[in-house]
Amino acid sequence: MDMKDVDLLIREGESLVAEFKEKYTSRIDEDIVAFANTKGGTVLLGVRDDGTVAGEKLTNDLKGRVNSLARNCKPAIAVEAAQVGNVVVIETAEGHEKPYSCGSGFFRRLNGNTQKMSHEEIRIMFREHDVFPFEERTARGFGLDDVSRSKVLAFTKEAGINIGKTATADFLRSLKVADEKTIKNAGILFFAAEPYDFLHQSQMTLVAFKGTEKGHIYDRLDVRNDLLTQFNEAVLFLKKHLNVRSEIRGVNRYDIYEIPLEALREAVINSLTHRDYSITGTQISVEIYDNRVEITNPGGLPKGLSQKTFDKGISMRRNELIADLFFRLDKVERLGQGIRRMREAMAAAGLKAPEFETDGYFRTVFHRSPEFSLKEPKVVGKGGQVGGQEKWSELTKKQAAVLKFIQADPEASREKLARSLNINPSAVQKHIEKLKQRGFIRRVGPDRGGHWEVLGA
Repeated sequence: MDMKDVDLLIREGESLVAEFKEKYTSRIDEDIVAFANTKGGTVLLGVRDDGTVAGEKLTNDLKGRVNSLARNCKPAIAVEAAQVGNVVVIETAEGHEKPYSCGSGFFRRLNGNTQKMSHEEIRIMFREHDVFPFEERTARGFGLDDVSRSKVLAFTKEAGINIGKTATADFLRSLKVADEKTIKNAGILFFAAEPYDFLHQSQMTLVAFKGTEKGHIYDRLDVRNDLLTQFNEAVLFLKKHLNVRSEIRGVNRYDIYEIPLEALREAVINSLTHRDYSITGTQISVEIYDNRVEITNPGGLPKGLSQKTFDKGISMRRNELIADLFFRLDKVERLGQGIRRMREAMAAAGLKAPEFETDGYFRTVFHRSPEFSLKEPKVVGKGGQVGGQEKWSELTKKQAAVLKFIQADPEASREKLARSLNINPSAVQKHIEKLKQRGFIRRVGPDRGGHWEVLGA
């Protein structure tokens, strides 16, 4: 590892594969064990938590202490310590004799944290351990030329990482999603120009049904792109088809969705990070019904994790690299408490707790509030009369679709409405004029820069 690699690690921040220590402490054996038990990684001595360099010198005495700590782990762990600029670099490879422990116990790496494992977690994590998981493999025929530089730059921008002119290959290697010769499947899923061409299971299906059963589909979108795009499209689709009300607090307007977006985002991220990508011919699905939302991914619970231990809040990630990449994007929090956060968000909104089904697939079910979701918003008609369910029912399907879209995205242009609803712009204009005449909507501000308002919502 040279100075260029160290600078890049510091700019990327602490992660699944990088830990910063301002100075040496004998407790770095916990980090060494955690890296050996997970995906390998690097301890940088002389770097503060915020990424500023304090400096550390690798003396013979310090090198001896580090090697002694590693040898005393069970089994012994091989590490490499080197001076790179003002920083001491301690590299640990992923171990082949898991589980490893030190005097303080067993540890694993979870995003940017070294976390002590309970006896139950040790049993679950390392029973039937897969030494070569799908995200570590590579797709036949995939090479560096198939990586999208624009996706790399979009990723670094959202993650707040300044890579400057760092070569794409060097950046991917720093994330541990590539080696000197190949790009791992985790890297393909995030950075391939066309991931579906190499991994057909890299797709997500978004469906909105009319009613409470599968049958009448009134909107569908198949997303065959990278995982970040899948996440963003899923959230937009949910916002488009769920009811929303607005509250004015002070001078600001806040949109409140019938199901908390925090809970929905957690469920979508869970599906992307925990799905079993080795099962071909499958996809993640997001299904919206009149009374519920279901988010399903292939794979069920990870090996060794039972429904009982899952309910206790014990979290085991099937795809550590994928989870780390989402963590860098601030989509995954550090302690693996997504299920708890979903439950808390639903409780805070006064809604029924989410349900989880694990029958070979992992399914999260959110129940919509009957008072909120099965009734359309009240609208003000001509003369100030207020209408409700009866007036909404007088709309045509296309008019209702336009109104729902405007409700979800008040700043939507006519062109965006036409593209999203798959109808021509002149038809959109006719529907809008009809909705305005009947008192459902009005335009606030100019055509460019203004927004729609759903009256009485």
